[in-house]
Amino acid sequence: MLLTTSHRVAPGLLSWPAWQALHGADEVLCGDAGHPQLPYLREAGVTVTHASPTAEELVDACAGGRTVLVVAGAEGDRPLTDGLARLAGSGRVAMPDLELLPASYDLPGARLLDLVQVMDQIRDECPWSSRQTHKGLAKYAIEEAYELVEAIEDGDRDELREELGDVLLQVIFHARIAEEDGDAPFSVDDVAGGIVDKLIHRHPHVFGDDSADTPEDVKAHWLRTKAVEKQRTSLTEGIPLGQPALALAAKLASRVRTAGLPVTLPRGEGVGYDLLALALTAEAEGIDPEAALRAAARAYRDAVRAAEGAGEEAGQM
Repeated sequence: MLLTTSHRVAPGLLSWPAWQALHGADEVLCGDAGHPQLPYLREAGVTVTHASPTAEELVDACAGGRTVLVVAGAEGDRPLTDGLARLAGSGRVAMPDLELLPASYDLPGARLLDLVQVMDQIRDECPWSSRQTHKGLAKYAIEEAYELVEAIEDGDRDELREELGDVLLQVIFHARIAEEDGDAPFSVDDVAGGIVDKLIHRHPHVFGDDSADTPEDVKAHWLRTKAVEKQRTSLTEGIPLGQPALALAAKLASRVRTAGLPVTLPRGEGVGYDLLALALTAEAEGIDPEAALRAAARAYRDAVRAAEGAGEEAGQM
């Protein structure tokens, strides 16, 4: 019996079938003297022998109907399993019953622990990463966000997965840097805990007694809650003015429309006011003006490439 455990789960937190197998085995072996499960197994009264048997030795140890359980390392035990497969395939050896018993499983999101661990090591050991600051990394967050949007608009699932990872890396990187701040340090757990609390507080229709029948109800409650939390005196507070202009206009229009505030459109001459009017009209019709213009710009890019291709063909004739 080969017992596997996840290093992403606290040692000692094993399934009930695993504990039954450990206590019921005639012999328990583990080749890694530093295996994190060993102190907990011994505390539970399980005798573990430090040994790394070959496939042949393990088959011999199972003679007479004995049950031998091998506690595998974090990476499994490939030489042993390959050896057992080879013996079984030879047809020359009477094989005992073989069982793979997962003793603990990764929960959803468990690989995030790996990311935090890898980021810690990179921050400590990489000459470039160890010198980075929040300000120095800011431009990469913007770039990765735009690349994520492009992957979404292209409908490329593989690219979407990769770009989501790149955006997540920015969050983990900034949180790791924040741990080193001498005045106000915080960790990735503080970041995650903060957003969990915020989501629960702003979704009383999910986690509380309130009700929301439409997406508009949810959005209105969200804005009211944010206004109370941040003690804002204006709908415009919290809207970054440095974002792309069409997105800025649409965000302002969305806040105004949700609040039901009558606002007179400023009158002025020039393309800026024309674009503002178009952006507000688009937002009122449920259209993202930034995305719409970007789609049109991509079509224009394709037209440019087509014209370049036609020019090259004409030059070759």
